[in-house]
Amino acid sequence: MKILGISFGGKNGSNDAMCKEALKAAQEMGAEIEFIRPLELDLKPCNGCVACVKKLVQGRNPQCIIQDDFPWLDDRIASADGIVIFMPIFEKGAPASFKILQDRLAGPSHDKAFLKACKQISEKTGNEGPDVRQMRDDIPVSFVMIGGSDWVTRVATDAKLFAMTPEWKIIDEIVFPWSKAIVAEDEKVAQCRQVGVNMVKALQDPASATYLGDPGVCPNCHSRNFYLNNSITEAVCEVCGLIGELKSVEGKVSFEFPAEQIKHAHNTVSGKFHHLDDVKGNEMKIAELRKTESFSRRMAEYRDFIQPSMPTA
Repeated sequence: MKILGISFGGKNGSNDAMCKEALKAAQEMGAEIEFIRPLELDLKPCNGCVACVKKLVQGRNPQCIIQDDFPWLDDRIASADGIVIFMPIFEKGAPASFKILQDRLAGPSHDKAFLKACKQISEKTGNEGPDVRQMRDDIPVSFVMIGGSDWVTRVATDAKLFAMTPEWKIIDEIVFPWSKAIVAEDEKVAQCRQVGVNMVKALQDPASATYLGDPGVCPNCHSRNFYLNNSITEAVCEVCGLIGELKSVEGKVSFEFPAEQIKHAHNTVSGKFHHLDDVKGNEMKIAELRKTESFSRRMAEYRDFIQPSMPTA
C-alpha cells in the first residue's frame, strides 16, 4: 500500500512535522510512503476556462490545460492508495495553497458523476476517456488541521468539501486549536501518529473502514456548519446540501431532514448525477442565450467600458 502525505504548512514547520509523524507510523506498519509540499510547487489558480468540461462532454481525458506542476501532483495523488493531509488554519479556514488545489482537484474534472458520464461517452466515440484511477471508489483520506488560536470553526467544512467531489472516504478529521507548538505536546503528537495507523488499518480492511472524526451535527456528512434561511429553524448543510431543521434534543443540537432528501445529497452518487443534470440543463440555456445579438452587444459594452490597471515597469 502507498500512503501520500501532503503538508500545506511552512517548510519544516509544525504541519510538516506532524505529517511526517503520521507517515512514520504508516511506514512502520509496512506502508510505502511519499511526502509532498504544495508550497514548493508551481500551482496556479483555476481560471474558469472550462476546457476540462469541454473535454468531458467529448469523452476525452479532462486534463487541465494550465501549464504548471498540477499534472505531476495529480498523478502522485492518483497513484496513492491513501492520503493524509495536514494544513495550517488561516482566519478560521483553509490556507490559499489548499484552496488552489481544491479548485483544481475538486471541480468537474475530478467529479465522479462527470467522470462516469465521460467514460460512457468515450466508449461510444472511441476517445481516450478519463484516467480510471480517478474513478476508484472510497479512496481513504484523513485531514489534520492545526491552528494557532481558537479561530478554527470553518476549516473542517473546507476539508469535507475537498473530499466530496472525488468521493474520497474521510477516515480521520482532527482540528487542533491553540497548537502552534504542537510538536512539544505529546498527546497531540500521539493523535497525529494514530492518523497514520488508522490509515493503514483502513487500507488493510476497506470494508470495515469508517469515519473516525468529529461526529458533527449533520448525520449524513458530520458537518457543523449550516446556512440559515429566514425561517426560525430551517437550515441547509453547507457540505452535503440537505435542507432540514435544527432542533434542540435533550440539550444538544440535532439536524433533521426528510429521508427522501438523501438521494439529492451532494456527497452521494445519485446527488452528483442530479447536479450533473441540473448543470447540463443550465449550460444548454446559456449556450442559446450567447447566440443572441443582445447578449453579444451587452458583453461588448462591458468589455470596452474600462480596461484593468496594471503595474508599470
